[in-house]
Amino acid sequence: MKILYFYQYFSTPKGSWGTRVYEFAAEWTKLGHDVTVVTSIYSKSNLKVSRFVENQEFDGIKVKIINVLIDNKKNFFNRILSFINYSIVASWYAIILKADVVIASSGPITVGIPGLIAKYVRGRLLVFEVRDLWPEGAIELGIIRNPIVKYISYWFEKRCYKASSLIVALSPGMKKYILNKSNHHNVIDVTNCANISLFTKEYKFKLPLPLSRRKYAIYTGNIGKVNNSEWLFNVAVELQKLGRSDLKILIIGDGQDKQKMEAKVGQYQLDNFIIFGLMPKVDLVPYIQNSLVSLVPLLETPVLDTSSPNKFFESLAAGVPVIQNTNGWMKDFLAFHNVGFTIDSKNPLLLARKLIELDESPHIVDEMGSRSKLIAAKEFDKEFLSNKMLNSILNLV
Repeated sequence: MKILYFYQYFSTPKGSWGTRVYEFAAEWTKLGHDVTVVTSIYSKSNLKVSRFVENQEFDGIKVKIINVLIDNKKNFFNRILSFINYSIVASWYAIILKADVVIASSGPITVGIPGLIAKYVRGRLLVFEVRDLWPEGAIELGIIRNPIVKYISYWFEKRCYKASSLIVALSPGMKKYILNKSNHHNVIDVTNCANISLFTKEYKFKLPLPLSRRKYAIYTGNIGKVNNSEWLFNVAVELQKLGRSDLKILIIGDGQDKQKMEAKVGQYQLDNFIIFGLMPKVDLVPYIQNSLVSLVPLLETPVLDTSSPNKFFESLAAGVPVIQNTNGWMKDFLAFHNVGFTIDSKNPLLLARKLIELDESPHIVDEMGSRSKLIAAKEFDKEFLSNKMLNSILNLV
């Protein structure tokens, strides 16, 4: 089967970004399917090109790279422009490339443009993969305010759903939202995955000072408003007030608020809030494995309750309990399996006290870590999830 995958953020484990499409496509290629990914350059990926469009191959996956840069540090207008530029070029490949099935992976929602062209111009089967609820998220967060833009965005979202033979949601919460909104007949949830062998491998690794094993809570990813980075900084302040600066908050990533956070560290003279820059996923793993807990902070808004962040799955696979603050499916999952905690981000003292409690109760961390490894291997393994999505696609064909 020929699969054409439109996705703007493609990265391999050598990059500093999620590898879902790489993992899935690699598994499908092993099974004999022909997979072509049409992508662009994301600042956190490991892709590099010298021409406007360049063909590369990763573990049997054909990757057509459009030299359009996406960077979270860009302003809203420039980011929208990069999304549109990608969609225009990708639409050409939607017409000329052969495919039995086309997958359009959103966000941004503009990736639906080449998907719709493949559907209506070339008559391809369309699978729409929903990574986040766009435009609902942008509207709820106040990014889109113009009534006309809202109307067009909702209309386009509806058109993408209607044109799709299959909708793949990245969380149970997203699936519920889509079913309620679109009444589509074929919606499944396939969460983000974890490379179990990568995250359970034992590494010979020495933590750099001032970090000590299980004396820090780790956050990996974007540093910004949506990710509630301010909460983590305030937790470090509370730990310092409680005389527990031995417990660190470690941030590994980049984003709009990174420089702001670094400036505040100097202003408050904190020695327990540490920021490292982006690093390849293969280098990131031992930092997660040696942490006390993994932090998954988000703004507390209904749309973000449906989120499916990579760090959630990868941390559990590494045997590390998760602390998060949303009120959706992640909260239910952690409570049901007893592999983490949900804490209100409005009061940073609560998280500071929880970290102290866990530091003084290593047996609780050990027990949660053992359970998290088992449940991740069962439910979030890349082979299991890639086959779940592939089987649904094969049913269409």
